[in-house]
Amino acid sequence: MPVLDRKVNLRDGLAPPAMTGGNVLPERSDPEDAQNRAIADDDAGFVARCQRGDTDAFAFLVRRHQKKMFNIAYRMIGDYDGACDVVQEAFLSAWRAIGKFRGEARFATWLCGIVLNHARSNLAQRAARFRLEGASLDGPMKSEDGSLLNEPRSREESAVERIEKREMEAKVQECIGCLDGEQREVLVLRDIQGFSYEEIGAMLKLPEGTVKSRLFRARNALKDGLRRVWGDLR
Repeated sequence: MPVLDRKVNLRDGLAPPAMTGGNVLPERSDPEDAQNRAIADDDAGFVARCQRGDTDAFAFLVRRHQKKMFNIAYRMIGDYDGACDVVQEAFLSAWRAIGKFRGEARFATWLCGIVLNHARSNLAQRAARFRLEGASLDGPMKSEDGSLLNEPRSREESAVERIEKREMEAKVQECIGCLDGEQREVLVLRDIQGFSYEEIGAMLKLPEGTVKSRLFRARNALKDGLRRVWGDLR
């Protein structure tokens, strides 16, 4: 079983050496297995190879999905190191459970559900620790360089503009972090990661109507939080 490096830089798009063996897996899937999947999924052939014990195929799936899964974890937790832990644990869990994957949803949807479960556990552990220490969860948390991750920066931006942008992003993340856990999940999955209502319902095991109502409340709560930070939004 391949092991993820603890401090892999998930922003550079490279899989950990321990996962890939230093080689790049050709973007080749198994057409026959892919055709037999109930759900159209670009990952289906690679998943089938993983289920036969192919660790190179799993390394390819790590490279393909690690950035998106990291962004979900980071938006949920608001802490770089915590998000790294969540993603690494989630990929290890996915590898152990991949034999049970039946293609009833896309692999990315299934993987995201695993990430969310680990993110919830991480938040619960941190909340318990902070209660013992008498600390607060309300303060903003930033990435290791003080900014949010994977946000494109224009080469035309001035230093002042970059600082203002970082401050704005930090405030948005702070407001997201203050949302109720259920609201935060649907907001991140729909408005930031772009999953469909059907996919979100499958991940969270909720009816589509419940997903939509939670998202409505989440958007209003986020808007209220941003108003408190910036004044009335226009």
